[in-house]
Amino acid sequence: MESFLVPTLIIGIIGLVAGIILAVASKVMAVKNDERVDAIKEALPGANCGACGFAGCEDYAKAIVENGAQMNLCVPGAASAAAAIGEIMGVKVEAAAPKKAVIFCTGNRAVTKDKMQYEGTKTCAACFATFGGRGECSFGCIGFGDCAAACPFGAITVIDDLAVIDRELCVGCGVCAKTCPKHIIHMVPADRPVQVACSNQNKGAVTRNLCKEGCIGCKKCEKTCEHDAIHVENNLARIDPEKCTSCGKCIEVCPVGTIINFATVQGVCQNFVRKEEPQKQMQNA
Repeated sequence: MESFLVPTLIIGIIGLVAGIILAVASKVMAVKNDERVDAIKEALPGANCGACGFAGCEDYAKAIVENGAQMNLCVPGAASAAAAIGEIMGVKVEAAAPKKAVIFCTGNRAVTKDKMQYEGTKTCAACFATFGGRGECSFGCIGFGDCAAACPFGAITVIDDLAVIDRELCVGCGVCAKTCPKHIIHMVPADRPVQVACSNQNKGAVTRNLCKEGCIGCKKCEKTCEHDAIHVENNLARIDPEKCTSCGKCIEVCPVGTIINFATVQGVCQNFVRKEEPQKQMQNA
């Protein structure tokens, strides 16, 4: 009996001592949680979209408190989140300029076609990695909807093999732009909605054979712009949002209709259903 009692007693004493040591260590070495981290986390929308550049809302909150990260990086929270964070941190914070995602492509089934019948995994990433895309236009949207699947806000829908964005639902988080293997989704200032919705850099004659609405680099828009905001480089027109005033003159002269004012688009079909001008509406009445 004594042969079992002594070892049991020794083990019990060792366990007790170890427990005391751990309890003391937990008090002495404990890392105090800054209450501001929890407060900032509560002020954020909780989307965990990663638009701020951090893994999620909690990591962003810690980065603000512990590493001095910028306090206006939350795109979904926008001005309200920035103001709340500034109040918690005791400083005034200006909200970042809002942005919207724009798909620089109008290549749906009506204006372009596939170069092959793709039978692989139905994702843009898989199709791009294997064949560089399925469409005749190597710069165009693949159309399997990786961006739509990634969008945390349900702002993207695939219609006729083309991803389209609902501007009202888009918060400008940029997740879709990071997901697109073709890199044809760009984040543009929300107050600069006029954009060239094309990414094709082929010469005009080649582009016409690939897509009816592709930019042909004719430079009519460049010559018309009074603000030096649009230039053709590598056979493709591009608009400088810092100079653009959204006057719409470039839209009027574009022979293929690839320059779009996305603020005048109805619903989800950003590239197809454009609001008519008042004069046209009166003529149709």
